[in-house]
Amino acid sequence: MKKNTRFVGLDVHADTIAVAVAEPDGEVRSLGTIPNRTESVRKLLKKLEPTKQLKMCYEAGPTGYALYWELTRLGVDCTVVAPTLVPVKAGDRVKTDRRDAAKLARSFRSGDLTAVWVPDQAHEALRDLVRAREAAKKDELRAKHRLSKFLLRHARRAPEGTKAWTTAYWKWLASVRFEHAAQEATLLDYRSEVEHAANRIERLEGEIDKAVEGMPQEHRAVIEALQCLRGVAKIVATTIVTEVGNFSRFNQAKQLMGYGGVVPSEYSSGKHTSRGGITKTGNNHLRRVLLEAAWTYQHRPALSPRLKKQQQTQGEEIKEISWKAQNRLHNRYWRLLSKGKLPAKAITAVARELLGFIWAIAVRVESQQAERRNHEKVA
Repeated sequence: MKKNTRFVGLDVHADTIAVAVAEPDGEVRSLGTIPNRTESVRKLLKKLEPTKQLKMCYEAGPTGYALYWELTRLGVDCTVVAPTLVPVKAGDRVKTDRRDAAKLARSFRSGDLTAVWVPDQAHEALRDLVRAREAAKKDELRAKHRLSKFLLRHARRAPEGTKAWTTAYWKWLASVRFEHAAQEATLLDYRSEVEHAANRIERLEGEIDKAVEGMPQEHRAVIEALQCLRGVAKIVATTIVTEVGNFSRFNQAKQLMGYGGVVPSEYSSGKHTSRGGITKTGNNHLRRVLLEAAWTYQHRPALSPRLKKQQQTQGEEIKEISWKAQNRLHNRYWRLLSKGKLPAKAITAVARELLGFIWAIAVRVESQQAERRNHEKVA
């Protein structure tokens, strides 16, 4: 590393950015606070020229990656760091933006910060779309709960044997009537909200299909290959790829498991060893779809029509991994239940191992795509 490199810490908020710089001679000084606007950032860079000697960092947060993309376009070496892994002094009871910026600059210079993977703008756009669909599913669930609880309060029950939200259920719902106009209006509003949420989800899923078709070939190939796994359909596979990005940046499956927050927590000291529940750190969107997919492995291994169709375009190696996953994870689930584990805990263990199979498939596909690109360059 060059001796004249200057490390700049940015404490970024919606309207302001606190700036501090760690000089090569060891001094760490505050440069004040600037507005979080493009023109202000450009003025700061002119003040700190030459930009080739700068290394900037800021914590990942609600402001996203817009500042990273702007600094990168201006030729600045910028790093986005994990906020939960920034070193904190146990006795430090004073927290200000100025001190936070100085701490970032100092820790960045000493190499104590952990960088996070930053997607490009196209990848981030698809991630936003996938998360919008996730939000729509949550809104639909809340709308259904409001409607079902309203019917329950007034003792309106579907005929025996009718499953909720099926065609038969909606047919019965259309026949429900109330004496008071106010209750009729309430029923109509609740029904409309459920229908609106369903239409919103359908529209977003259509947009996701279009967006996936426009993704680079290497990402599309990973999405197609992951769908060979049981419980991993197109939406789940797309969610996994958009949240993880490049799987090859993880040297081992265990690192990806840690990123998903599905590894056990531990507090050990000396002869005392204590392990607890999963850490739940990292990417909660990835963890959610993993747990949903893991529930399918309680059933006996089998190739559904969807899996057979999906595997037709994949190589034998991917098929073998998929079949191995079905057998291992099914046996794992029932073995844990036989030992007295709760179903939820057993599924968490299955989800952790499922992420290992996902990593194995994705890394192989990414390697194949890299070889293809190299071959095309040579040709």
